[in-house]
Amino acid sequence: MNNESIFMRIYHFYLEGFQKMNIGRTLWIIILIKLFIIFIILKLFFFPNFLKKYGSNEAKEEYVSSELIQRAINP
Repeated sequence: MNNESIFMRIYHFYLEGFQKMNIGRTLWIIILIKLFIIFIILKLFFFPNFLKKYGSNEAKEEYVSSELIQRAINP
C-alpha cells in the first residue's frame, strides 16, 4: 500500500484530474465568472450600504436598534 497520507493521495488525485481536463477548464472559467457576478455585481446593485450615511459607530448602532424595534412593533 502507498505510504502517503490520505490528504496527499486526495490532493494528487485532484491535481492529476485537473491536469488532464479538456472541457473542464472552460467549465471552471464559466463557474468563476458566475460566482463573480453573484457575489460582486449583485451585491453592488441589490444590497446597498444603508449605514454609510452615518459617520460614527454610535450613530450606526442607534439606527440599527431603532429599525429593529420599529420592525418588531410593526411587523
